[in-house]
Amino acid sequence: MTRQKGDAKNGDPALPARRMQPAFSRRLLAWYDSQARDLPWRKNRNPYRIWLSEIMLQQTRVVAVLEHYRIFLTRFPTVQKLAAAREASVLAAWSGLGYYRRARMLHAAAKAVVKEYGGQFPDNSAAWRELPGVGRYTAAAIASIAYDEPAAVVDGNVERVLARLVGQEVTGEATWHLAEKLLDRARPGDFNQAMMELGATVCLPREPKCLVCPVSEFCATRGELPRAKSPARQKKLEIRFGLARRDAHVFLIQRKPDESLMPGMWELPRFSGQPNAVPLLQLRHSITVTDYTVRVMELPSPDQQAGRWIAASRLPSLPLTGLARKILRRVEML
Repeated sequence: MTRQKGDAKNGDPALPARRMQPAFSRRLLAWYDSQARDLPWRKNRNPYRIWLSEIMLQQTRVVAVLEHYRIFLTRFPTVQKLAAAREASVLAAWSGLGYYRRARMLHAAAKAVVKEYGGQFPDNSAAWRELPGVGRYTAAAIASIAYDEPAAVVDGNVERVLARLVGQEVTGEATWHLAEKLLDRARPGDFNQAMMELGATVCLPREPKCLVCPVSEFCATRGELPRAKSPARQKKLEIRFGLARRDAHVFLIQRKPDESLMPGMWELPRFSGQPNAVPLLQLRHSITVTDYTVRVMELPSPDQQAGRWIAASRLPSLPLTGLARKILRRVEML
């Protein structure tokens, strides 16, 4: 198929998409059928498992999700089990994934499904959007994959693929319109997953693998689009924590319920300069645009602040911050 390089720039970017759709879809789906990653949420069309994976994958890489997904399903194999759980247990199972509001919304939505839908998931995207924490993308992804609803999805990967296909940045509602025009309505769930898979494994942000792209002949760009602006530079900060241990217990503090970031989660106390502290370890930790150098000081006793001695045996079931979990693993208490 001949690429129409000028179409998008001279008008509606959906015009070339409309022309390329049948051939593009056949090529993309053939590639997906043979090359798709073997991911646990693709084993069947269970809406609970698909929903859980979509929430976990928000702002998180697949490799970081896999083990958390397995553990979470072991703890809460059904929506009924999740709805009946204490929030602290849900946060503990989520610990290490970050963005804990997702876990709280997941828990709230599970309760709504059990209470308002009798434990049966909605079978359309409009009803899914009524649930806590489920937006336009997540609702369309679940409904298309689990129920074959012809609803297109747009996430960061799909947006990048679309922009390169038509040769220009496409944003907002125009992106969704373009995605709808390309959607394979006979296999909407597979098509949506194929588009996301293409963006995640081939049409990469800075070094796209154009030579192995299954749909490169349809692409107006075949490479990176000119950057509109430079990405935000990472900030570098140093933080220090105090680690006090005794008799297989560790001293931890709990974030207040009204804190804006990770309320109710447990962490090590900040180091306040005890003169008899001993440097124990140093590690790196990144959150969004900030790279932290983390220094941990061994304390003979905790500073005078509110906190509790927690038995090491309780730590796996405690809602720990991701950084606290990382530190406690390094000192072999987890």
